[in-house]
Amino acid sequence: MSLAILRSRAQIGVAAPAVTIEVLLSGGLPSFSVVGLAEAAVRESKDRVRGAILSCGFDFPQQRITVSLGPADMKKSGGRFDLAIALGILLAGRQLRAGGLEDQEFYGELGLNGEIRPVPGVLPAAIKCAAEGRAIWVPAANAREALLPGATVFAASGLLEVAAHLNRERRIEPAAGSPAQGAVPDAPDLAEVRGQAEARRALEIAASGGHNLLLAGPPGTGKSMLARRLPGLLPPMSDAEALETAAVNSVLGLPFDAARWRQRPFRAPHHSASAAALVGGGSDPRPGEISRAHNGVLFLDELPEWSRHVLEMLREPLEAGRITISRAGRQVDFPARFQFVAAMNPCPCGYHGDERGHCHCSADRIQNYRGKISGPLLDRIDLHVAMRRACSATLRGPRREESTACVAARVAAARERQLGRSGRLNAELNGNELESACRPTDQALRLLDRALDQYLMSMRAQRRVLRVARTIADLAGAQVVGMEQIGEALALRGFGGAPG
Repeated sequence: MSLAILRSRAQIGVAAPAVTIEVLLSGGLPSFSVVGLAEAAVRESKDRVRGAILSCGFDFPQQRITVSLGPADMKKSGGRFDLAIALGILLAGRQLRAGGLEDQEFYGELGLNGEIRPVPGVLPAAIKCAAEGRAIWVPAANAREALLPGATVFAASGLLEVAAHLNRERRIEPAAGSPAQGAVPDAPDLAEVRGQAEARRALEIAASGGHNLLLAGPPGTGKSMLARRLPGLLPPMSDAEALETAAVNSVLGLPFDAARWRQRPFRAPHHSASAAALVGGGSDPRPGEISRAHNGVLFLDELPEWSRHVLEMLREPLEAGRITISRAGRQVDFPARFQFVAAMNPCPCGYHGDERGHCHCSADRIQNYRGKISGPLLDRIDLHVAMRRACSATLRGPRREESTACVAARVAAARERQLGRSGRLNAELNGNELESACRPTDQALRLLDRALDQYLMSMRAQRRVLRVARTIADLAGAQVVGMEQIGEALALRGFGGAPG
């Protein structure tokens, strides 16, 4: 009887809990069993492992083989444990002479020919390995995403390569490089958007403070163009943010894109997307579009065309910055901290209030159309901008609008003031932090109080007006929030400026 112990990690959401793999060869009739709450793909590893071992020229033990994946009460899924199980069998059968593998972890799905195939979720495991000072073995196709600062990464394309290294017959050198290489693709320039001064101003404020934005206007006014230029105004992600975003893509098994390592994601799902596609879900929970937009921008066009049930599921992540998906026997958390940008027409035909359009929608149809978006969801959107069609003179004129680079410089300066003062963006300030950061003048407070009474604003809406006003003051370099900032914030909230 002989026992071999190796280490790996499971994938639960973007977490990578440790798994101990014990392989026991004992007397009795030949058999192969896997225990430890293994799902179908893990149980099927028996045939993959047996085929790979035989194809590589090793002997498959004619003994009772028991593979235990601990802890026993945690579900394990996928083919990520194949390599570790195969090595455990070879070690227990004395076909490998390696020892001291406690500081190494193994990942990879085996083909019947011994090939090591890529698996999803390598990056979260690599992050944990680097933090704990362990080396990680990954398929060659996963090597790039596992290359983290301070990590020791061994990449192999076949079981024979790993066996030769462990037997000290042919050494595999640790992979070298960094995931943060590559040129950032060109982003669309804000200078291409002509006119729309108010909407451009709102976009700059949204980028500066991390605020959510709703653009409403007839077709052809540039709503989508503006939304797609928001990521270019945002500063590049820090390495920590880039790791969080890349971990979501790794869990989904998406190819690692070094060129976009620090570029903020922009996700624009179609309005026919289901709730599971938008927020995540499934019997084996997977992240949705809001998690793929983590640390970036989520853009929903034609907002009233979305199912109200689907839109209501955005309320929790907009407040909490994450989504919790509960299923029988498991609960999975996915990150979902994003800037929300939405666009909509003013009516079903799109031309209500447009001077050059011919709207034939009745008042009831318009009310029903706008009523598809609930008040609580609208309350969570800081900036509500009504866009008008630009006049032909503006479109033909010689004037060139400000470029993305010019506006991004002001955005960066405003963000630096916020982070230096509170350690976070204005949109994320809680009650006490907001009171400390804003310091509005007495006149500004009286104006806000009048707006609260006249427009029947909720306390959430009042706090959001204050956050926007603080961002406007930061863009101007002002230390306190005055009447001018409160008035502009109210106008951008859709309240038309100062109340009477």
